[in-house]
Amino acid sequence: MRGPLNDLRRTLVPPPGDRHGPLPPLLLTLTVVTGLVDAVSYLALGQVFVANMTGNVVFLGFALAHAPGLSLLASVVALVAFLAGAFGGGRLASARFAAHRGRLLARSTTAQTALVAVAVTAAAISSGTGDTGGRITPAVRYTLVVALGLAMGLQNAVARRLAVPDLTTTVLTLTLTGLAADSAPAGGSAGGSAGGQAPRPGRRLLSVTAMFLGAYGGAQLVLRGHLVLTLSLVLALLAATSLITHRLSAGDPAWTRTPA
Repeated sequence: MRGPLNDLRRTLVPPPGDRHGPLPPLLLTLTVVTGLVDAVSYLALGQVFVANMTGNVVFLGFALAHAPGLSLLASVVALVAFLAGAFGGGRLASARFAAHRGRLLARSTTAQTALVAVAVTAAAISSGTGDTGGRITPAVRYTLVVALGLAMGLQNAVARRLAVPDLTTTVLTLTLTGLAADSAPAGGSAGGSAGGQAPRPGRRLLSVTAMFLGAYGGAQLVLRGHLVLTLSLVLALLAATSLITHRLSAGDPAWTRTPA
């Protein structure tokens, strides 16, 4: 098994000829986006997740049991929006861009950028000043839940089709499980896990760290009343990912081909 430090380096700066090319660092950027978005949804939109559907389904159950502080409608709207976004991502991946991972990621992040731009605009109009620490109206709240839920469902579906191990961008349960279960003290070896992939402790640590940093940074901003600024940061990261992917995938390098 590669040493964790070497794995960290190869994930952040993929070597020439790597089968996934620049996808690992690009997907780490999207993992940061997930942390930022869920900080917005949970802290500013009323204890609802738009990216972490495991948590959202649990909240849905709590809301049905009349737990205080939770909204049944918000959880349902977030779930439906996420599923609609995932459906769109599946259609995108199985149609024109099924065999070209670069174009798939570039187009999907462009669509996400447009959806987050709607969220930024709605939040900015609501605040009137470019930032808000006050109450969000129900109309703006559900506009943000729908736009962000669509964007994150799309992202999750596309990340699944890109098939880069340990970089799902939205779900960390299996990543954390693999980090512990495939470790040397637990009996892990270079032979890999049941899925046939060699353990990648460095990549898994980076994935967890990226989500943590996004959530921490998003929480710091949202709790200080900077909702629009947080969403604008998400917008900038998505737009940069789209532009960089478009440039790097020009000429159809080997990494753009979908793994068999």
